[in-house]
Amino acid sequence: MHGRRFEMAGIAALLLASACEKTPEPAATAPPKTTSQAASDKTSPAAAPKPTAATPPAPSDLTWDTPKTWEKVENPSTMRKATYRIPKVAGDTEDAEMSVSQAGGSVEANVTRWTGQFEKAKDDATKRFEKKVGDFKVTVVEIHGTFAGSGMPGAPAAGPKPDYAMLAAIVETSTPHFFKITGPEKTVMAARADFDKMVDSFRAK
Repeated sequence: MHGRRFEMAGIAALLLASACEKTPEPAATAPPKTTSQAASDKTSPAAAPKPTAATPPAPSDLTWDTPKTWEKVENPSTMRKATYRIPKVAGDTEDAEMSVSQAGGSVEANVTRWTGQFEKAKDDATKRFEKKVGDFKVTVVEIHGTFAGSGMPGAPAAGPKPDYAMLAAIVETSTPHFFKITGPEKTVMAARADFDKMVDSFRAK
């Protein structure tokens, strides 16, 4: 009788051990996320860089204030936008002329070309400086010497014309504007104050 009890007890023990072996182990639980990790999960993708504002194109046309003593005359060439006669001063035999045109070419190339139109240039014959007028970059050029002529249609007759001068302004619009006074030296230099006021009046049209 006791033997049967021991046998039954052994069977029960074996069944219990088998059941324990078949019980699945609990799934591993991930450790809780730290605050920084949680914040990282919520971070949105990096924002795209803001586009750089494009530089606005330079204006294509200009307007200006004409000195009262300058007379607007008919353009001798279709290449000109305007032509002005500047009355001669005492001691000069000719009036000076200011031409306004618009054409391509760099500042350097045009200054070099204009300087080449003067022969027997005086010491420090070519002077230049740059200034800002509103949004415009302006290069002012002054040349003295014997004028040989420009060879351009409608330009003053070819020289040689001693004691001449040129006072010019190059305005860097989309296509540059050229304002040039050419004539007897005294008359050109007498017009310098009016020329400077005109340059300071440049504005987009």
